[in-house]
Amino acid sequence: MLLFFLFAAHYTAMPSVSANLRFILARTSHPGNIGSTARAIRTMGFDRLVLVAPHRYPDPQVQAMAAGADDVLSKLQIHPGLPEAIADCTLVFGLSARRRGIALRELAPRAAAGEIAAALKQQSEVALLFGNEQSGLDNDELMLCHAMVRIPSAEDFSSLNLAQAVQVMAYELRLALLDNPVGPPAPRDPPASAAQMEEFFRHLFMTLHEIEFHKGRSAQTIEQRLRRLFQRARPDARELRVLHGILADAERMARLARKGNAP
Repeated sequence: MLLFFLFAAHYTAMPSVSANLRFILARTSHPGNIGSTARAIRTMGFDRLVLVAPHRYPDPQVQAMAAGADDVLSKLQIHPGLPEAIADCTLVFGLSARRRGIALRELAPRAAAGEIAAALKQQSEVALLFGNEQSGLDNDELMLCHAMVRIPSAEDFSSLNLAQAVQVMAYELRLALLDNPVGPPAPRDPPASAAQMEEFFRHLFMTLHEIEFHKGRSAQTIEQRLRRLFQRARPDARELRVLHGILADAERMARLARKGNAP
């Protein structure tokens, strides 16, 4: 009885903003890891789990390893690709065990949890992205992230099980949300969603080609740098409309210049 009292005294309900956080597993190989992840996030008060192109699902191992986290599994969503899974998100953090060729801002779990908690308190939709068990997140997936999170494990034995990595982040996020009570949101427009950002990048890169900005050189490096620049800035939808208008005028002037130079 005393043990139950001590447990109950330390239990605290999660703030309602936790509903705006989703844990995404991309290209998961082992169905048992899906169930273990459901259990890991449920113990920390979260319940939104999203799968992107899982290799095996549904599978009996999912329910077995979930150990009763049925409410998480009942709401589980599946998407064929990552852009669809994060389309309405305004902040996406990718977990990676090793540094890759893409120069993303890198955070430790506690720092990332602080930023995510702040975004959740502004009613933002946030995603934590975890890659395949063998290969992790690929470069295309990381390009859709605002920052990369690395768990500082031992250098000579750095590989965490997928559900263990999820558990670390879920624990840090629980602490961050409980330590800082939810206040009123700041009076600003919400950041643009991932889908809106991708449409802006499509327009931006098309315009750069239209005005012959690259002058025959490879566009990949400059496009990656521009992605990082605007992902850091996190413009809102109104600001994106202004940028779209600037790009449209640049395209119009380029067409007029070509007509003026035509023989």
